[in-house]
Amino acid sequence: MVKIDWLLDYNPILLALGATLFTWFVTAAGASMVFFFKTINKKILNSMLGFAAGVMIAASFWSLLKPAIEMSEASGGIPWLPAVIGFLSGGAFLLLIDKILPHLHLGLSTDKAEGIKTSWQRSILLVLAITLHNIPEGLAVGVAFGALANNPDVGMLAGAIALAIGIGLQNFPEGAAISIPLRREGLSRLKAFNYGQLSGVVEPIAGVIGAYLVLTITPLLPYALSFAAGAMIFVVVEELIPESQTGHETDFSTIGAMLGFATMMLLDVAFG
Repeated sequence: MVKIDWLLDYNPILLALGATLFTWFVTAAGASMVFFFKTINKKILNSMLGFAAGVMIAASFWSLLKPAIEMSEASGGIPWLPAVIGFLSGGAFLLLIDKILPHLHLGLSTDKAEGIKTSWQRSILLVLAITLHNIPEGLAVGVAFGALANNPDVGMLAGAIALAIGIGLQNFPEGAAISIPLRREGLSRLKAFNYGQLSGVVEPIAGVIGAYLVLTITPLLPYALSFAAGAMIFVVVEELIPESQTGHETDFSTIGAMLGFATMMLLDVAFG
């Protein structure tokens, strides 16, 4: 374990903020595709959603659950206990939000909106669906950078950076996946772009909260890492995989998921 003393001079919360601002920027970059395209091929959309799912699955294990188990083991505790408790708590938290927050999945009619019944416009409901799974993404990046306060070594830093890059990579197609369909439904390019990038605003907020929590309650770290993993897996199973498998060309979404997993695994194992 190679310690990086200069990291102690930096506030992990500011590092988390910077990393999640990057992921938000990539979401906006993806949303900007609406200025060049009015429609998006279904095969491409499914491939992008599959890629996002693969990245999130790999990140959940390599960047979150595995470090949580290792930290618990190193501290002399039961290695699997924080991972299991945190993982299930993260899923339960997202399930609760899913039942409360009004949102609409891509490709569905407004009467299929989930959460508390509302008269909000279809565009708002679509944006909230993407926003819903940006919460655990921002939280995961924030927790990873917050962990540097107690573990300022090169492996932890590289792992946190790899996680931020991985989340950023899958945010690009997500930004496009929300802005381009909104343009197709009649919104102006500028308004569709604004809605698309707005879905990523929650990531810096969640990132700062995640970093702050692990800084103030150090023993919470393994639970926080696992919590973020559980929340992300809930999103993958509940939203990304079903949406990517709509239509007849499901092989494209499956290949996208494989590539996304491999990309995130490469980033984390090679640089983490």
